[in-house]
Amino acid sequence: MIELDGSQGEGGGQVLRSALTLSMITQQPFRIENIRANRPKPGLMRQHLVAVTAAAEVCGARTGDIGVGARTLQFEPGPVRAGDYRFAIGTAGSCTLVLQTVLPALLYASAPSTVRVEGGTHNPKAPPVEFLQRAYGRLMARMGAQFDIRLVRHGFYPAGGGVVEAGVAPLAAWRRIDLPQRGERVDAFAESVIAGVPEKVAARELECIQVAMGWSDDALRTVALPREHGPGNVLLLTLDHAEVCEVFASFGEKAIRAEAVAKQLVQEVRRFMASGAAVGEYLGDQLMLPMALAGGGSFTVEKISQHAITNADVISRFLPVRFEFSEEGAHASCKVVALQ
Repeated sequence: MIELDGSQGEGGGQVLRSALTLSMITQQPFRIENIRANRPKPGLMRQHLVAVTAAAEVCGARTGDIGVGARTLQFEPGPVRAGDYRFAIGTAGSCTLVLQTVLPALLYASAPSTVRVEGGTHNPKAPPVEFLQRAYGRLMARMGAQFDIRLVRHGFYPAGGGVVEAGVAPLAAWRRIDLPQRGERVDAFAESVIAGVPEKVAARELECIQVAMGWSDDALRTVALPREHGPGNVLLLTLDHAEVCEVFASFGEKAIRAEAVAKQLVQEVRRFMASGAAVGEYLGDQLMLPMALAGGGSFTVEKISQHAITNADVISRFLPVRFEFSEEGAHASCKVVALQ
């Protein structure tokens, strides 16, 4: 039984999600205490509870009685089973984080699977669906894992109501990748997604992006959704390079000016561009687990966060790997090394 302390390091939900994924894949049971101890509302929230119940359903795990607010979990996995799975969060909790918990495990099933998750697709504390499709999914495909992720309906905070569907086929073999550079830029564009929000909001956001980035009208897109899908607004900026595609997001909120939403996004993108790193902070965090499963890999990253250090510790409890972090001028690097 692997013993984990959810208050370690960053102390958030990633400790739980990585443990669930790796427990399913390696068939090692774990017990975690102090779940999300460093968060304003500790314990399992709805999206974390659904991640646990989803993982348990995928592998027939024993978990005992659990509920919202639980701070302790014992997870005893069984074999990963292919299937057509449906999970409803019931709030605007993140669909993408639930998907990222179960999809890697379903690579180890004996047949293809589908997963449908209902909840939040675009909220400030999780990657948007476009990030999974364009950034995470693209690199997973290079490593041998094929995910078909479809955004059926947007779901914004606080209402939720979004739907994401994903297909996953059994993995033939992992392929190691190394990402020292992002490569030449091949495309760049911004999208303002609005639902139940005046179109002038999108126009103002995109105008700010155009002025700051010096882009043409062709790189600016407004995505107007039906009013009943909102209210909601997310500004997305995609940088597609030869080796890596990155997606950045900034969310509109009541009483926050459109210009402020755009400015926040521009600052984040400029930091990434100036760093010269292959991947941004969040994509780097999410490459660590598949690279460990592949037995090695490396990437340069904008910065090494406490989130990444915590994730490295959890992963190395389940798999015979070590993570080597180093600073390299304006950016950092992460190397995943298999232990003999």
